[in-house]
Amino acid sequence: MAIPRIVLFGATGFTGRLTAEALAARGARPLLAGRDQTRLTALADALGGDLPTAVADVGRPESVRRIVAPGDVLISTVGPFVRWGEAAVAAATEAGAVYFDTTGEPTFIKRIFQRYGPAAAARGAALMTAFGYDYVPGNLAAALALHKAGSGAVRVDVGYFVEGGMARRASAGTRASALGMVLEPMYGFREGRIVPEHGRTRKFLVDGRVRHGLSIGASEHFTLPPAHPGLREVNVYLGWLGGLTRVAGVLAKATPAIAALPGIRRATEALADRVLRTGGGGGPVGAGVSSSIVAEAYDAGGRRLAAVHLTGGDPYEFTAGVLAWAATTALAEGVHGTGALGPVDAFGLDALTRGCAEVGMAVKE
Repeated sequence: MAIPRIVLFGATGFTGRLTAEALAARGARPLLAGRDQTRLTALADALGGDLPTAVADVGRPESVRRIVAPGDVLISTVGPFVRWGEAAVAAATEAGAVYFDTTGEPTFIKRIFQRYGPAAAARGAALMTAFGYDYVPGNLAAALALHKAGSGAVRVDVGYFVEGGMARRASAGTRASALGMVLEPMYGFREGRIVPEHGRTRKFLVDGRVRHGLSIGASEHFTLPPAHPGLREVNVYLGWLGGLTRVAGVLAKATPAIAALPGIRRATEALADRVLRTGGGGGPVGAGVSSSIVAEAYDAGGRRLAAVHLTGGDPYEFTAGVLAWAATTALAEGVHGTGALGPVDAFGLDALTRGCAEVGMAVKE
């Protein structure tokens, strides 16, 4: 039988390359996979020259299936995931492999938990979607806050905030995914179930500053309630828009009507394709880029029981680092469980806390 290995699909993209570098820094020898053999060879040479490569393309799903074997750890960075992500998750499910991806797209996350999770469990595969800056830190912060709060917690709110030049840092893939998310239905977790949601906002106090967040569908809505049966409400907010958050909330409420307009989805996809073709973004990280993730647990009366604040640096560097940590850990030790899993489910709270701290995302006391 072949020895299990790490397979990095989308290795020559912006996030893929960062992840390849982080894996190599840990002494791993991943199989570098993507569409262009010339670029794969150049990346392998840049990382030492002796890494294996394979050509695989989502347009030919059989080529993706060929690179994944039982026991392998597959990392997919090929997005937008709603359009192009299914070939990798299907290949991992069929092989009974361990799967990670870097999506932040609510529709794809929901698809992993509701459609692919049961099939993966039946075949012994483990699927960890949204395993990067979105949404590993929020899962960790919320789990820590709920642990501190105890059995009286019925609601948890998570907020993601970034400082610095992220507009220049955002890669073409991130911007294309964001365009694809504009018209997708959002969701929250209320009264013990997933419900539609558009335009919800709230304020957080972060380091003495009031920060505004806009609700978004995330993995926390699926991962936290099973582990904390008393939870009745989970809210996740992105606070990257600053003072424009409330305006964005108003626009978000109109999303269902806008999405129903004839031709709007085709136009959005065409614009996303153009962003990918022209590239740009993915600039060097600036010294001023930092991130904060806040989780607050509440009781049934609305009283805050506990809060946890994580701090880190560049979200892309964190994503690459935490993927490399998770993949090498999964290859050496396995993960806890099968099916669609959250990061705490897969590794345990203590190990995940240590792993995130190791790659620069630590609890702020």
